[in-house]
Amino acid sequence: METAWSKYTGSKMKPLMDFADDYKKFLNASKSEREVVKSSIELAKKAGFKDLSKATKLKAGDKVYYNNRGKSLVLFVVGKEKIENGLNILGAHIDSPRLDLKQNPLYEDGGIALFDTHYYGGIKKYQWVAQPLSLHGVVCKKDGTKVDIVIGEKDDDPIFGISDLLIHLAADQMAKTGAKVVEGEDLNVFVGSIPAKGKDEKEPVKKAILDLLKKEYDIEEADFVSAEFEMLPAGKARDYGFDSSMVFAYGQDDKVCAYTSLRAILEMDKPNRTSCCILSDKEEVGSQGNTGMQSRAFENAIAELMNKKGEYNELALRHCLTNSMMLSSDVSAAFDPNYPSASSPNNNNAYFGRGIVFNKYTGSRGKGGSNDANPEFIAKIRKVMDDNKVAFQTSELGRVDQGGGGTIAYILANLDIEVIDAGIALHNMHACYEVASKVDIYEAYRAYVAFLKDMK
Repeated sequence: METAWSKYTGSKMKPLMDFADDYKKFLNASKSEREVVKSSIELAKKAGFKDLSKATKLKAGDKVYYNNRGKSLVLFVVGKEKIENGLNILGAHIDSPRLDLKQNPLYEDGGIALFDTHYYGGIKKYQWVAQPLSLHGVVCKKDGTKVDIVIGEKDDDPIFGISDLLIHLAADQMAKTGAKVVEGEDLNVFVGSIPAKGKDEKEPVKKAILDLLKKEYDIEEADFVSAEFEMLPAGKARDYGFDSSMVFAYGQDDKVCAYTSLRAILEMDKPNRTSCCILSDKEEVGSQGNTGMQSRAFENAIAELMNKKGEYNELALRHCLTNSMMLSSDVSAAFDPNYPSASSPNNNNAYFGRGIVFNKYTGSRGKGGSNDANPEFIAKIRKVMDDNKVAFQTSELGRVDQGGGGTIAYILANLDIEVIDAGIALHNMHACYEVASKVDIYEAYRAYVAFLKDMK
């Protein structure tokens, strides 16, 4: 079967590869959701976006963003039509599976100082042992100051890690199932081993680490209670394969769709319908919380936008939602030749190199928890993709009864918005390092531009 790569020969390859290089730079600077918001606002400001809370009277062509507590973001480009006529929306999530530090994480055992963690999102826990880890986070102190910390990403930084049991002593461990070979409470991160000086210290290594944190960052043990720290796979995004045709990196679920969606809206200029890009938090744990998609923050952002354009009333807001159309920009599972039995048969699976993936529904076991997009809406999308010569494919998320997954699509559909999942197929989804095809990344970006520009 002909793939999307056939469109990119000679000089046409350069924009695709340049886009992938920019994407890798974004990934390297944006591993946590807070970092994604910071990087996205920086790019948005360069493209002429302003803070919605500081904007005054809005008109067609104005570009604004709504920053929700530094952990989620909504961007708008005001269209020529009334907002009540609906938005063209791209919605991706910016959180990824990881290990979070517990509220009181630091302890000492066996002459080693460790961090106690609680894993976040769906992971295979055994994949996180014997891996280089970095520390990303923020400490909020009682005096109102914030201390941002990233350790383990620079070449001269130390890294951290979780020990694995040596094979020589692992007879009992190897007899366990994959779900139990490493337990959640065993994901304890090694952070130091030099003891503090002084004979009376009961936990001298822990004391030495606390002294270091005080000296370098002016934080104390009690400050961990009002901190948010993540242990993330260390290292930069890399090209993958002899031909550099793929990207290998942590957190591509769903930053690959977040970046392509962001780039798409940054290019909008006086669209007919108002363009919108949502970068949401907490999708991997159900989208709850005031920075997740189930909060009222998105509706509040639209209400603020309409108010500053002189168009707000409650009924107009409801009309806006009903008239809106959305691509839930989230990843799908690519066919893996090492595990073909997990894939949906009969041309119902996504493949590397065939463009953006549309999932009519996700969910699991009888479509449970899915949105299941309406065919009338899909027909409109097909036309926009074909008119713009975008390579696309359709897929299910694996074999029936094998598993499944969800996205933010159903949450927006519950607001009476037309929604379908549309994103990039990955290998190794939810592993420490995921893989995406560069041509699929570029075709997704083109698809998102076409949707924002031409969907009506």
